[in-house]
Amino acid sequence: MSSNVKTTEKQGFFAKFLNFVEVAGNKLPHPVAMFFGFFVITIILSGILSQMGVSVSYQEISRSTGGVIQKTTVVQNLLTRSGMRGILSTVVKNFTGHAALGSIVVAMLGVGLAEGTGLMNALIKKLVLSTPKQLVSAIVVFAGVMSNVASDAGYVVLIPLGAVIFASFGRHPLAGIAAAFAGVSGGFSANLLIGTTDPLLGGITTTAAQIVLPGYSVDPTANFFFMFASTFLITIVGAYLTDKIVEPRLGAYTGPKLEVDLNSQMNQNERFGLRVTGVVTVMFICLVLAMVLPDNAILKLTEAEVAKFVADNNRQPGTMELLKPFFGDSIVFILMLSFFIPGLAYGIAAKTVKTHKDVIKSLTSAMASCGQVFVIIFISAQFVYVFTKSNIGIVIAVKLADVMKGFGISGIWAAVGLIFLTAFVNLFIGGASSKWLMLSPVFVPMFVELGLSPEYTQLAYRIGDSTTNIISPLMSYFPIIVGFAAKYAKNEEDMGIGTIIAMMLPYSIMFLIGWTIMFVAWTYLGLPIGPGVSMFL
Repeated sequence: MSSNVKTTEKQGFFAKFLNFVEVAGNKLPHPVAMFFGFFVITIILSGILSQMGVSVSYQEISRSTGGVIQKTTVVQNLLTRSGMRGILSTVVKNFTGHAALGSIVVAMLGVGLAEGTGLMNALIKKLVLSTPKQLVSAIVVFAGVMSNVASDAGYVVLIPLGAVIFASFGRHPLAGIAAAFAGVSGGFSANLLIGTTDPLLGGITTTAAQIVLPGYSVDPTANFFFMFASTFLITIVGAYLTDKIVEPRLGAYTGPKLEVDLNSQMNQNERFGLRVTGVVTVMFICLVLAMVLPDNAILKLTEAEVAKFVADNNRQPGTMELLKPFFGDSIVFILMLSFFIPGLAYGIAAKTVKTHKDVIKSLTSAMASCGQVFVIIFISAQFVYVFTKSNIGIVIAVKLADVMKGFGISGIWAAVGLIFLTAFVNLFIGGASSKWLMLSPVFVPMFVELGLSPEYTQLAYRIGDSTTNIISPLMSYFPIIVGFAAKYAKNEEDMGIGTIIAMMLPYSIMFLIGWTIMFVAWTYLGLPIGPGVSMFL
């Protein structure tokens, strides 16, 4: 039994089931070896299924033209000459192009300096002094939900920070990782603001709806009311699960000693450093706003760029699309600076940075701490490449969609079926937009015929897409979470995919159930899911 698991004679069935999941999962090889095994098995399976002639036909929305196209996808045999050439020639590209790699390297430079100068420790002390202990879980989950408005920033900053925050309160750091991961990924679609995902999915849904409703348009705000309310649901459920199920099951922390000063007394240098940091941070925020808000701002679309967007998409851009250069291309670097600049200011003011060598030492230490994460990224990137290239995931998704259509379910229960179908498909195909490009031409027209609005269908999809992110090894950041968590394992064999899945499974199950119940209740109450948007046509 893993030392991460608290064992008692009075454990209930669910706790015993989670223990079984963890123990069984951790008896598997190290995550690096597992992903290598998946890599090899996928290549072999592609050859077998290709020889069997496995294929699927379906409609999909074209990324280039935006139109609906008829596609037939066959399982690609990777054991051929061209298949093996593709695998061998893309190894470096797969690694360097991994969604998490660049974000982690750049963001950790800023976070590393903030940690090395003592800023993070001082802020944590301040947090301990000013935050009621019973609200910590809710604050971390809520921050995770809100972080998705800034793309993937929550994965690379908030999740490891969650461990440090919990440790500073004398709590288990893995519970902090779980709470943050649940908010960032499990609550991905929920937010109090319109995020980058809203206009992306709205555009795809618009194209799918126009198959049967010419001229129909889905706005980025189509699901806003429901997702606004969902933020509180995810926060409450996530905090409850962290406090009552996840952390008690983890037991007392016996891993490596954490470099967190739990002494609540702050010395004069720390207090002065925080005051200087506060001033510098306000100045930095003003600088960022100056780069985004004015008409001629550096990171704002020009009139020519807006005109091109209107011509290409036949509609005016929403707020998030106007800020796309900021959120899409610059957010990670700006995020890094938001830690680097205050960290440097704190170090100088608190006298923890005396020369430039102290800065370089902190940056180097931050990179050294990511060693295992880089190894996991390398091998998982190769697996994701062969799995995607083989088309096995697409075949699974289309076959399941055909099965669901064959059941002949109607009304709200068809939408509930889509939630659960998406949740299952999400285990095999990552990325919210990639799945919706394939599923929307099937389900949006199908549900229109049932009298359900395209916005309502999109909402059902988003619920299912969010809830199983946290237990899917194919989700691009999942292997990274294993790497973050390994830092807090007493022994290397105590941490594996089984530990993370067992830790996150309660969130996944309860988010899926709770969100579905809210979805059904919202429907029967007849509440609008967005401004001027009904569930029914």
